[in-house]
Amino acid sequence: MQVNTTLATPRQREVAQRFEANILSQMLAPMFNTINTRGLFSGGAAEEQWRPMLTDAFATRMASAGGIGLAPAILAQMLRNQSTQETSP
Repeated sequence: MQVNTTLATPRQREVAQRFEANILSQMLAPMFNTINTRGLFSGGAAEEQWRPMLTDAFATRMASAGGIGLAPAILAQMLRNQSTQETSP
């Protein structure tokens, strides 16, 4: 069933994009966890504390730049679910 995503509200688009950013953040986290934070040129404990926020910022930026294509699929499914709820008794 094809869904016309042009009928989506800005809020629905934002939610789909945020969800994609959340998924991207979860995908990026293991990569950043392999970085050595103990050494002469590392950020040490402070870097470890701020790393999850940096990962989230990277993911949000990636999602706003188009991401990996999940947001349109998520938005379409949200609209399908909404239309199903509107038509069910």
